[in-house]
Amino acid sequence: MIEETGIDARPDDLTLWNVARAGNGGIGVLFRAPSLPEARLRERFEAMAAEERARGREPELDDVVLIDSTAQLPLLAGPHADYLEPIVRRYETTAAERA
Repeated sequence: MIEETGIDARPDDLTLWNVARAGNGGIGVLFRAPSLPEARLRERFEAMAAEERARGREPELDDVVLIDSTAQLPLLAGPHADYLEPIVRRYETTAAERA
């Protein structure tokens, strides 16, 4: 299974992590996938984007930005899902609990 970041993962490797409701009535279903090195993530994303463009389609995402706190949200350029802040906040809480 390849999703909008270009990462291929088997469904059995994914764990349901959160379901979020967007302000426009949409729903975001988020899964945790096995960790990858950042370089591998970027390599897969660039390959997926190049493949989409070769097919005459524009990729769903134009970049991947890694953040680990809500303090970094103002640094993000362009539009993003309105449920991003609560998701990042939950990640911060989960990471703090693991530490």
